Amino acid sequence: MSTPTRTASKLQHSATVRALTRVGLASIGLLHILIGVIALAVAAGAGGQADQSGALQAVASVPGGVFVLWVIVIGLVVLALWQVLVAFTVQGAGKKALEVVKAVVYGGLAYLTITIATGGGHNTSSSDKSASARLLALPGGVFVLALIGLVVVGVGVGFIRNGATHRFERDLKLPPDRWAGAITVLGRVGYIAKGVALVLVGGLVVTAAITFDPSKASGLDGSLKTLVSVPFGVVLLVLIAVGLLAYGLFWCVRAVRARL
Repeated sequence: MSTPTRTASKLQHSATVRALTRVGLASIGLLHILIGVIALAVAAGAGGQADQSGALQAVASVPGGVFVLWVIVIGLVVLALWQVLVAFTVQGAGKKALEVVKAVVYGGLAYLTITIATGGGHNTSSSDKSASARLLALPGGVFVLALIGLVVVGVGVGFIRNGATHRFERDLKLPPDRWAGAITVLGRVGYIAKGVALVLVGGLVVTAAITFDPSKASGLDGSLKTLVSVPFGVVLLVLIAVGLLAYGLFWCVRAVRARL
């Protein structure tokens, strides 16, 4: 075992690192619960930004919310570092790459949280549209944008598969009692709903590339709001919102039951 691997393994067994990692897991759960609540509000005709930035801004708007945001930042940063530690100790190039991708995602979310905690505004939908417009303006950018959309769709399909096949249970220490069934249901519903939402997001990105219209690549918030204008879309939006609530609750359970 190399020195970096030994160091990573030692840090993984640190009680402090493990505790803060669980804070990060719980933070992911909280954000998805808030996104689900905002999505339900959108389905009911109210406003709101149904994505990570909207959820974080909702936290910032309540008394003591900024303090909570900084706790979330710490948890997400440690969670990102945890994934790096896992990348050092796990076997297989594919698994290592997956852990690094997770670290980048959590790090990006931590950066977004810092931006909002320090008073900076952020609109993910507008950022996605601007990025898509810049990409479409580049030679061959339409193909890159379409590929990005297909990758997001693929990730969404992976979430749906994980929910349908119970693969997510591998990372859990399920209790040997009646709660195991409830936790499994939360995971299945949550993963499938998250997957459907990602398929919608990726599908709209591909549509933006095909139609050469960057306004269609509007991220999670825009994708969910698009449902309001289609037949039976509100029903689907409500189902996705409930699924995101389940996914958030599942992550909160995972914060306690995850295998670290």
